[in-house]
Amino acid sequence: MNRPTLITLKTLTWIACLSPVALLVYQAVTNTLGPDPTANITLTTGYNALLMLILSLAITPLRLISPRMSWLINFRRLLGLFAFFYASLHLATYIALYMNFDLSIFETDITKRRFIIAGFLAYTLLVPLAATSTTWAIRKLGGKRWNRLHKLVYFAAICGIIHYWWQVKPGVKSPMNLTFVLFVLLAARPILTFIQNRRTRRAVAA
Repeated sequence: MNRPTLITLKTLTWIACLSPVALLVYQAVTNTLGPDPTANITLTTGYNALLMLILSLAITPLRLISPRMSWLINFRRLLGLFAFFYASLHLATYIALYMNFDLSIFETDITKRRFIIAGFLAYTLLVPLAATSTTWAIRKLGGKRWNRLHKLVYFAAICGIIHYWWQVKPGVKSPMNLTFVLFVLLAARPILTFIQNRRTRRAVAA
């Protein structure tokens, strides 16, 4: 892929990733956040954090399916950082609008409310991934250690999905679509890796 096309696609990705928060800002300014603004902000930021995290996880399977999609690697870090951005907004909403910056409420929630525990664990797992997302961090850690560390993204995504399920009311199926996509991606990765390694061994043997 040539550079101008890549720049154009990255620009469009930035616009797409920023559009949910831009919409929230617009709704806040125009007082159209709905009857429960806090819930709207919480759901939007949390959903988009999970969505972008899952999209970042889709890149490697797509590249394994077709080498022609290798250019997608240029978007994995961007999507991962936007996932962390929305997760941070999600956490900030909880701290500012639900807790009113009262840490005693957090101390109670983190020990007694299971969806808070799962969500906070997911965010905690994302912190070192965001902190080591730079080229400098990759060089400093070394490729192997960096890859091992960034496997935490799978656990972060799983914890995020659990947080989503535990947060909604019983009978609500809104987390199902993201759950299904994440399951497919996690199941496909080892299968596609095995197929690719097998093809490589055959090519070497030939």
